[in-house]
Amino acid sequence: METAACSELVRSLLAKRGVTEEKEIDDFLHPKYELHTHDPFLMEGMERAVVRVFAAMAAGERIAVYADFDCDGIPGASVLSDFFAKIGYANVEVYLPHRDREGYGFHVDAIAALASRGVSLIITVDVGTTAVEQVACAKEKGVDVIVTDHHEIVSALPSAVAILNPKLPHYPFPHLCGAGVAYKLVQALLIEGRKRSDARFIAIPEGWEKWLLDLVAIATVADMVPLVGENRVLAYFGLQVLRKSRRPGIDAICNRLRLRKSELTEDDIGFSIAPRVNAASRMDEPMLAFHLLTTSDVDEAEKIAAELESLNTKRKSVVAAIVRDAKKHARTRFSESDRVIVLGNTTWKPALLGLAANSLMQERGGVVCLWGRDANGKLKGSCRSDESASIVALFTSVSAHLEQFGGHERSGGFSVSHEEVHTLHEVFARALPDVGERIAKDATQSDALLALSEIGIPLYADVIRLAPFGSSNPKPVFRVPRVTVMSVKAFGKEKNHVEVTLADGSYRMRAFDFFRTADDFTHMPREGECATVIATIERDTFRGGLALRLVDVLGEA
Repeated sequence: METAACSELVRSLLAKRGVTEEKEIDDFLHPKYELHTHDPFLMEGMERAVVRVFAAMAAGERIAVYADFDCDGIPGASVLSDFFAKIGYANVEVYLPHRDREGYGFHVDAIAALASRGVSLIITVDVGTTAVEQVACAKEKGVDVIVTDHHEIVSALPSAVAILNPKLPHYPFPHLCGAGVAYKLVQALLIEGRKRSDARFIAIPEGWEKWLLDLVAIATVADMVPLVGENRVLAYFGLQVLRKSRRPGIDAICNRLRLRKSELTEDDIGFSIAPRVNAASRMDEPMLAFHLLTTSDVDEAEKIAAELESLNTKRKSVVAAIVRDAKKHARTRFSESDRVIVLGNTTWKPALLGLAANSLMQERGGVVCLWGRDANGKLKGSCRSDESASIVALFTSVSAHLEQFGGHERSGGFSVSHEEVHTLHEVFARALPDVGERIAKDATQSDALLALSEIGIPLYADVIRLAPFGSSNPKPVFRVPRVTVMSVKAFGKEKNHVEVTLADGSYRMRAFDFFRTADDFTHMPREGECATVIATIERDTFRGGLALRLVDVLGEA
């Protein structure tokens, strides 16, 4: 094999990610869709799922797509909706539970409502792996269920027609997001339809399903699953599709936020697109986001994008108020050595607590759990972890104290009784030592040493060959020593972001970070002093060119 063409910097960055062999390097830098995605029929239950969907379509049965209300479930529901629309099967409806009134999960009341409308097959997206009681309830009502999900398998599986979950045995890659699993089902249905010489499928151009990868990329990035293996391939090609997306909703979001669609990155998904998709369920109705992603009407797309922008603005204001309140109480009730904190307020909206918990967790580390009261008077909360402990393992170990729970290693949600909530901190604190040890994080660690004057477009072009970045493939972090601090200032509407101008001789560069002040770093940068900065390299969307995103500032090395 020819040596993969790449610089020594790229090779060293890949080596730090465990990619050293020539074939591995070539595969990483040049993903190939056909070679590096897996046969959907390797997923346990796929054949049964496909047979049942074709039987439903042959009999004209009403099919419901029941998806979670976040930026994984909604794009996943859109994947299936687009598929059914493409083959012209119209006896389909999409159901997204209301985050506040119903909460996360596969709900018995929703199943009853769907059954009353004549639904006889439900396909879940991003939910259902633990829904034993709910699937049994559906069967009693004559409704079959196909579960497509990716959550941890922590107990007995429901007796569904099929459970498509990459964490079950035999599938080569266990880390797909919910929309990724829905996409694998669509792949399998297209393969089977062509095999059956079904006219609806023969009419679909070979490879049409790749146009759905924009949705899969949005979900893969937003759900923070590891961006390696098959996920890297789906996100890599999905971003290419997103930049050419035919969806009026994507155009509307880009126009409103002044994003260049042809240059969209994973950061644009994480910081711009996903928050607005999630704002629909956090502040109002999740179907708004579904319609944004699936509408073919330009005017409707513009209207929904404007509504989502308004909801997102309100969401940011409410979350900021919760964070201020929670930080105040955390300072008085907990010490810096507390590995887990639990705080609650019956006025806090549960739909917003994941965002608030994440903000606190980033500031203090460990595990942060916040709870509030929903529209039905139930106490619900969200937890976030800095990876020192698995949230789903924590929940499982204290399941007797929780009414419901679910989630991943780094995030999860729960509901708790009014009696148990008073001792929840003590319960979590006792259980934490058994589910993980704190991982020491050294903010001074970096991937490579660079002089400020070396940072330019050629080097940046090298670095972004490793993109898309995310979980398990973080942005490379560089140590830039002996730079002079020319200025330090706060910016933003609330002056809650920091900007530092750095110089090395005549070479200058802007460095910044959001939601931090100058005294948040190990060494407070002061005008005229020398310092060493730890940072990633970013495109400067504010002023053009490149900028440094600050990880830390150290004293002069």
